[in-house]
Amino acid sequence: MIYFFLIDGVGIGGRDPGLNPLARERYLLSHFVDGTGTRLPRGGTVGAADATLGVPGRPQSATGHTTLLTGVNASKTLGKHLLGFPNERLRQLLYRQNLFLDLRAAGRSGTYANAYRCGYLDGLELEHDHPALPEPPIPVPASKLRPSATTASMSTTGQLFRTFDDLRAGTALYHDITNELPRSVGSDVPRRQPREAAGILLELRGERLRDRLRVPAAGSERGHDLAMFEFFRTDEAGHAQDFDEAARALGELDELLHHLIEGLGPEDGLLVTSDHGNLEDLSSRQHTLAKVPVLGFGTAAAVAPRIRSILDVHPSLLRLAR
Repeated sequence: MIYFFLIDGVGIGGRDPGLNPLARERYLLSHFVDGTGTRLPRGGTVGAADATLGVPGRPQSATGHTTLLTGVNASKTLGKHLLGFPNERLRQLLYRQNLFLDLRAAGRSGTYANAYRCGYLDGLELEHDHPALPEPPIPVPASKLRPSATTASMSTTGQLFRTFDDLRAGTALYHDITNELPRSVGSDVPRRQPREAAGILLELRGERLRDRLRVPAAGSERGHDLAMFEFFRTDEAGHAQDFDEAARALGELDELLHHLIEGLGPEDGLLVTSDHGNLEDLSSRQHTLAKVPVLGFGTAAAVAPRIRSILDVHPSLLRLAR
């Protein structure tokens, strides 16, 4: 199994702890422009990837995520960096080609480990099982909902989206790892420790593709070759210029990653990267022009140092998963 972690808003910055929360502790993502950084466990390696893609301006999530998932320079396609959610042009690109579709074309299977609120999926008319327990309504009108790049990609696979039922069953993670966010608005889901969250991801190695399909198809007895997890509390802490929240987010993420790395088998790999900088410089609420770290473990260790741009991530993952 190849694990792909997309950690939003983390760049390679300076070692000043007054500006950079990554310089306050030895996190796995603590790597700096002077070439120093945390020594990675189990033969892990680190690279540095350009996120500007040759386009003026500060990199943004809509174009960055689309680039990571398609291997196409989305910023160059639009002639600008686009924040937030993909626009219609990027969505059409994602519906035609994306990491999950490209894996399927190669006879492989990819899955998305994040769970969604059913109200969000209903608003976007995306397939999922009916929830076993009632959920608090989402605070946004359905007319204002937009799919993220990952959501648009997963909608092309025929797989059911993971929901809070999966959180309760231990077959998905919420984007905050611990489930504190859904619990804070009244959702009946268990509190998770990062160690437990790592165990859930490792258990996905035994999940069959048929378990995620509404209608099982030929070849659906096979397991997944890649599982993706997305984490964006780092970007939120960067925009808020909040050192305390940055420490909480990085600490819980770091604990999850350590346990996941320890559980990797000889055929497993883990690739961790970001879409743009932000958290590494809390002197500003804005994204940065920094390169982003690329961490590789297991079978991905040889790949990470060779990734020079976020454009290289998609083809690298396809090669790793074959």
